[in-house]
Amino acid sequence: MNTAAVELVNISKIFDSGHAVKNLNLTLAKGKITTIIGPSGCGKSTTLKMINKLIEPDEGTIFINGKDISLMDSVNLRRNIGYVIQQIGLFPLMTIEENISIVPILKGVKKVEIRERVTELLNLIGLDPEQYRYRYPSEISGGQQQRIGVARALCADPSIILMDEPFSALDPISRVQLQDELISLQKKLKKTIIFVTHDMEEALKISDHMVVLKDGVLIQSSPPIDLLRQPKNEFVREFIGVKYFQDSFILPMSSLDDHEGASR
Repeated sequence: MNTAAVELVNISKIFDSGHAVKNLNLTLAKGKITTIIGPSGCGKSTTLKMINKLIEPDEGTIFINGKDISLMDSVNLRRNIGYVIQQIGLFPLMTIEENISIVPILKGVKKVEIRERVTELLNLIGLDPEQYRYRYPSEISGGQQQRIGVARALCADPSIILMDEPFSALDPISRVQLQDELISLQKKLKKTIIFVTHDMEEALKISDHMVVLKDGVLIQSSPPIDLLRQPKNEFVREFIGVKYFQDSFILPMSSLDDHEGASR
């Protein structure tokens, strides 16, 4: 049985400034949260965008559930992959309900089914459906808008969700709340989530698996606890940060070996 949701085989992407991604080989497991982390310009977002063909690789092949995405219709592929970005991207002249239901509408789902799905999702993200469905994005907070962005990504029930630094523009309290909600949602939904972040603390908190990139090259791919216990090299150690190697942090982490993620 193939447990891989996404496989990147010998993937390279070259821009005018040079390699954004270089000979990347990566297997991402079904039903897990994988974070891609590294310094600015390391190829995190480029890798994410190649998975839904917003960017085409110059070399290599990407497989989703065993199928070569280069042979797939790009529009149809994207409609079946959830996508959450930092800027949220809600349409200001559409209600919350209309924003959430964009993809199912494009796929021709019946209105009554869409309404039921929006109700389900608003309840799932902790927003009262009758209070919020007819509001507009400008009438709710940034944290609530980002929750709507997550609900929109879930609305067509995709098996894979891409999240590109979705919480980085939020205030610290909202960010922590949304991290906690993401972990809670994942326990219920078991989606394959590929999450780009530059925040090590966020990555350690939410991840089942972590991928560290530098200058477009894969440096380490491992569960969070292994990243902490056995960093591949000095770059990984320095990028993680000295505070995570202190006994006060490692000890509680090591007690969670039986769990899939560093925070569980």
